[in-house]
Amino acid sequence: MVWFKSGGSADWLFEPKDLADLQDFLGNLAPEVPVMALGLGSNLIVRDGGVPGVVIRLGKAFAKVARVDETTLDCGGGASGILVSSTARDHGIAGLEFLRSIPGTVGGFVRMNGGAYGREVKDVLIDCDVVIRSGEIATLPLRELNYTYRHSDLTDGCVVVAARFRGQPGEPAAIQAEMDRISAAREASQPLRSKTGGSTFKNPDGARAWELVDRAGCRGLAIGGAQVSEKHTNFLINTGEATSAEIERLGEEVRRRVKDMSGVELEWEIKRIGRP
Repeated sequence: MVWFKSGGSADWLFEPKDLADLQDFLGNLAPEVPVMALGLGSNLIVRDGGVPGVVIRLGKAFAKVARVDETTLDCGGGASGILVSSTARDHGIAGLEFLRSIPGTVGGFVRMNGGAYGREVKDVLIDCDVVIRSGEIATLPLRELNYTYRHSDLTDGCVVVAARFRGQPGEPAAIQAEMDRISAAREASQPLRSKTGGSTFKNPDGARAWELVDRAGCRGLAIGGAQVSEKHTNFLINTGEATSAEIERLGEEVRRRVKDMSGVELEWEIKRIGRP
């Protein structure tokens, strides 16, 4: 289930019991069948007609986080940002606190160079393990991902199963204080208790998406059950029984109004998948 609580079902859902199970499944899957990995279901609009092919969800077997050395963690693709940052704190590893605020799993934020509060995955990633459509596993160093803002060169259909992150030595109490600061800032500024998908649009060069949306008069704008958040205008929310079509249509209307007002063409940060 995605955070918006809208949209259709996947044709197939597969939760591998371990790495070998995932490799065997992908290796024997017909190459024309689409594959998509699903983390916590944030940052995603699933269209009302559902998702063709197979959705892969990494469960507990892929949610482990372990210390490699004084500054490095080895993290499963299904581990949450909260677990990664908390484990880093327990081992006195600073610099990963921002992952606390990314509402997703390692696989998702490695794929999209997730970031918040001035840091991005590219600042802390050493390398990652991916299973490709043939079922083979490959380890890709940071440079091969060719990260840009909220984007990597990882191909559709490959599944991020693990990643190594590097921080720096720190005091657990100071790390916790920074995590608390980030958590409080999110709570104060974002509609965390609503059905939402997180940040909707990428920040354009030299501008903030929420400010452009606000200036275009879109705060509180609604289509059906979908609404631009009054609390943070770069968040769309499902106020009740919104369809995914309404949420996506609202996003496109916001893009149109911002373009008319400022000339800036906002890019979607939320991924939209599936059949209309």
